[in-house]
Amino acid sequence: MGGILAVANQKGGVGKTTTAINLAAALAMAARKVLVVDLDPQGNATSGLGVDRGALEAHVYQVLMGERSVDEVTLKTSIENLALLPAARDLTGAEVELAERSEWEYALADRLKPAAAGYDVVLIDCPPSLGRLTINAMVAADGVLVPLQSEYYAMEGLTEMLGTIESVRETFNPNLTLAGIILTMFDGRTNLARQVEQEVRSHFGELVFRTLIPRSVRLAEAPSHGMPVLLYDIRSAGAGAYLELSRELLRRYRFTPPQREES
Repeated sequence: MGGILAVANQKGGVGKTTTAINLAAALAMAARKVLVVDLDPQGNATSGLGVDRGALEAHVYQVLMGERSVDEVTLKTSIENLALLPAARDLTGAEVELAERSEWEYALADRLKPAAAGYDVVLIDCPPSLGRLTINAMVAADGVLVPLQSEYYAMEGLTEMLGTIESVRETFNPNLTLAGIILTMFDGRTNLARQVEQEVRSHFGELVFRTLIPRSVRLAEAPSHGMPVLLYDIRSAGAGAYLELSRELLRRYRFTPPQREES
């Protein structure tokens, strides 16, 4: 299992960016060198890690357009071992501009893969759609993590997502895998949440992470303070869930560490 994971779901409001930010923070705290790539024009992963999008002089759009390298644009964050390739509003235009380029599907992969060798794990926060930016993320990735809200229509969207993963695998990236499904916004007090969990697990078995991400006020508040919940309130249920998710991810997949020269 490689170390580039796209965090994707075509439906918004399912905890996708929350998962990207907090899983990355938890992995960094576990002494893994982590890069978050914000590929969502909304830039929520960028602001959620404390970066002012309006003040950015360089961002992922310029990387996609071949104007700058990943290393030139990457920023440090307040968490040791955690770096960010930020997004700004200019990224909105990339969907149209990429269509005008030959082999647009490889715009991110060609630039990210060489830089990814310097990290243990790269997490790409995708936009809530299955457009060109998400396709770019899947072409660059080794696997896809799918946050899935514990609600009635969850399975319908999941079927569409799996079809996209299979299409990308057949056409552009034969090594792409479904790295796992993460049940988010889970409220175990409701019959609906438990029924959704049972149905998803019956269909996908071990592909569904055992860790359940709960509905949490602290998880919702943390982005407004520009920090992951692990910094905002380490003792909250949400922080505990993402720490456990990071441990489960590391148990499941043996990420190949980058080959670093001996000093």
